[in-house]
Amino acid sequence: MNKSELIETLAQEINMPLREASSVINTILESMIEALASGDHIEIRGFGSFMIKEYESYHGRNPKTGEKIKVPPKKLPFFKVGKELKERVNNL
Repeated sequence: MNKSELIETLAQEINMPLREASSVINTILESMIEALASGDHIEIRGFGSFMIKEYESYHGRNPKTGEKIKVPPKKLPFFKVGKELKERVNNL
């Protein structure tokens, strides 16, 4: 499912115009992005939690030349699946 399919599903489920459903979905996603960007965790019970993981710098290799390079530290979003979602997916 992509974003537009999610918007269509929301609009159909609660009989809402597509424009309003789009606004709701965009507001939710933007709020989640802002929370993660400011370092907050997001927990949606039964679904999972989102957090930012920090990774230290390390030495890697350029696969093309084999040259050693230093990879800078970085922060990446991480999703941990909730128990209910995990059980539901495993029972398909």
